[in-house]
Amino acid sequence: MNHQRPRILVTNDDGIHSPGLTALADAMREVGDVCIIAPDRERSAVSHSFTINHPIRAQSLGHEVYIIDGTPADCVMFGTRGFLDYPLDLVASGINRGPNLGIDTVYSGTVAAAHEGHLCNVPSFAISMDVPRDGYTYHFETGARFAKILARAILSRTMPDGAFLNVNVPNIPWEQLQGVAITRLGQRIYRDKIVRRVDPQGKEYYWIGGEAPTWVKSEGTDFHALEQDKISVTPLGQDFTQFHAIPELDRWNLSLNSE
Repeated sequence: MNHQRPRILVTNDDGIHSPGLTALADAMREVGDVCIIAPDRERSAVSHSFTINHPIRAQSLGHEVYIIDGTPADCVMFGTRGFLDYPLDLVASGINRGPNLGIDTVYSGTVAAAHEGHLCNVPSFAISMDVPRDGYTYHFETGARFAKILARAILSRTMPDGAFLNVNVPNIPWEQLQGVAITRLGQRIYRDKIVRRVDPQGKEYYWIGGEAPTWVKSEGTDFHALEQDKISVTPLGQDFTQFHAIPELDRWNLSLNSE
């Protein structure tokens, strides 16, 4: 690798064969030297899980391209904790097939990979595409083009303290975009339920299913940005503390003598 260029780790949760991963890696190669470490299969919705109960197998698929039988967080751990013999300047996770909005960020392996990069003190972002409006076409080239802009901005500036970035891109051609919005997380409304089925042998099995989620309409959110055909950039962090609740809980006067 040319050590004068930024070193960029590209990963995802859709697996090594995802066209979104390929599009992101190609875009990042225009910014710096790229290493791909990706799951060997789809690992969507695994959140920030990592592997501690069995060995992880790694396989090289060519120059600076690796697959592991682990999670997205595992991939970033490999990239930052000794598998590679050089430090990273940036972690880029995606491009995910489908958005990661609101509370999706808790479940998303794509977002977790960027979070893990942040925890390892590497500037990081996750990028996802909204669902196809025609039912089948993903405009990964739109997301990849913005990823280049964002990567160059991150590398030429200092990331805000304590933050990594979650990006959601309208699934439309570049020319139809209406701009970029810095947003907060919106409120996702899930209607999941446990669906019971019976297999041909008469044994029960279950799916987590239900109606498609919706969201609370509110300006300034990631959902609202996509509705306006704008790219949403949301700064996230690891501190889940609800500071406004501390004074109220203090007034509860909890103690070991309250039985």
